[in-house]
Amino acid sequence: MARGNRSASISSKWRCFHPSYYLKRPKRLALLFIAFVFVSFFVWDRQTLLREHQVEVADLRKELADLHNLLEDLNNAQGGTVGKIGLEGKNVKPIKDVPDDPIDTQRREKVKEAMLHAWGSYEKYAWGQDELQPQSKSGVNSFGGLGATLIDSLDTLYIMGLHEQFEKAKEWVSSSLDFNKNYEASVFETTIRVVGGLLSAYDLSGDKVFLDKARDIADRLLPAWNTSTGIPYNIINLSHGDAHNPGWTGGDSILADSGTEQLEFIALSQRTGDPKYQQKVENVITQLNKIFPEDGLLPIYIDPNSGTTVSSPITFGAMGDSFYEYLLKVWIQGNKTSAVKNYRDMWEKSMNGLLTLIRRSTPSSFTYICEKDGDSLSDKMDELACFAPGMLALGSSGFGPDKSQKVLSLAEELAWTCYNFYQSTPTKLAGENYFFHPGQDMSVGTSWNILRPETVESLFYLWRLTGNKTYQEWGWNIFQAFEKNSRVESGYVGLKDVNSGVKDNMMQSFFLAETLKYLYLLFSPSSVIPLDQWVFNTEAHPLRIVARNEGGHVENSNEKSKAVSRLLGRKEGLVG
Repeated sequence: MARGNRSASISSKWRCFHPSYYLKRPKRLALLFIAFVFVSFFVWDRQTLLREHQVEVADLRKELADLHNLLEDLNNAQGGTVGKIGLEGKNVKPIKDVPDDPIDTQRREKVKEAMLHAWGSYEKYAWGQDELQPQSKSGVNSFGGLGATLIDSLDTLYIMGLHEQFEKAKEWVSSSLDFNKNYEASVFETTIRVVGGLLSAYDLSGDKVFLDKARDIADRLLPAWNTSTGIPYNIINLSHGDAHNPGWTGGDSILADSGTEQLEFIALSQRTGDPKYQQKVENVITQLNKIFPEDGLLPIYIDPNSGTTVSSPITFGAMGDSFYEYLLKVWIQGNKTSAVKNYRDMWEKSMNGLLTLIRRSTPSSFTYICEKDGDSLSDKMDELACFAPGMLALGSSGFGPDKSQKVLSLAEELAWTCYNFYQSTPTKLAGENYFFHPGQDMSVGTSWNILRPETVESLFYLWRLTGNKTYQEWGWNIFQAFEKNSRVESGYVGLKDVNSGVKDNMMQSFFLAETLKYLYLLFSPSSVIPLDQWVFNTEAHPLRIVARNEGGHVENSNEKSKAVSRLLGRKEGLVG
């Protein structure tokens, strides 16, 4: 009875779901069909929206993962000191601690302390002037009063995480840096130190004051390119714009001085969207390419009016060096695209020419680069030419496997020679140049040392590209020699004679810009200023590699890269 009543009750309650109920009632069947269609469409629409939403969520999750990876890179670069960046930009719990080689950490801190000693002395005794004279505790304006040491040091301060010092220097740049000076400036030195230093500070910090100042000084330099060929004069008055060449060159332009502005001026066009800077400097390469010999080796003097070479030495040392360096680095700066293939082609020709200058000493078989004058080779090599091992290592990957290994091996051989420039003297610091004599290996020629960076620069590249810690050991030995012989109460000085150790009275700005920076990076993780994202100018100022289209022209990268620049800048700024 109870079961029967229950069945009857269920039948009555749920009869609308029985098919016979609708077969007897066609109007209700039609209404049910309409309702079914409506509900089906609604469900399909919601599912479609859900799928689209899921795609969006997936995209967001991918972006979040990319940001997480970026933060991990930041964290790696700082030995685990960077926290997750919240929505409000606050640091919260660190992602993880990444172990750092304790020896590298210790050495990096020693180099940073050396930078603090050099910078503190400059700040105390020569603030705003070009260079410090540590022995007399005074400043000197070697470059017309442009604050050369201050500008040269901006990116080093930032990379080392010395932000208090960086901010004070930035305030000076903003309020006191004035280029309107009646001064005959070297176009080359002003470009690599001042334009390069300001652009690097901009790329690292994203602060537009550096870009504005870089544009100001570059505009004052531009009239130097107003020659019949476009090959620039090497001297210009910053106030009047009058340009000329030094008297001692006989009116000719110097190869390195004319072919070492490309990185900076192309970068300036990229960041401002104004093509005039790039056009000026790339025309120089176009002109030189017209007279480029099969061996790719140009004499150091060029007639700016005819665009022809003048009988003069061929060298990878003073007055020739950085021209060859920039052929490679503009190719790297241009993302190695077809737009910059001519630079790589010219560089490879020059490297074939370099091979004809290679000799080996006796009895120790030190590999060195000769200088050439006419058909004669001179067994002399400048310490300045010790940039070449790093350049060769950096460019080696662009060759096929066999050639790449040969070029890298040559780089390593030359680096060993350059290291022995240091090890062969009583002070363990290198002289300015060396001569090679049969059976006697090497001997110091000009015996001063002015705190040059070229050898440690090459050690940095070789360590980055091979992972061989031997190069770190060599660099550490050189740093210790600087500490022992060049450190004084009020900064660092060069040596008048690397044999006797007699000191001079000058702290060159490139000691802070280059020597200490490369030493610091030699003991830093490879994620700090990675070589696939940055290219160093010849004054060791890192410039960010940005997109360059196949046509060779550049777009304004200012707004596109600003946020990324600010974020990635933190990575370099807080290591150690």
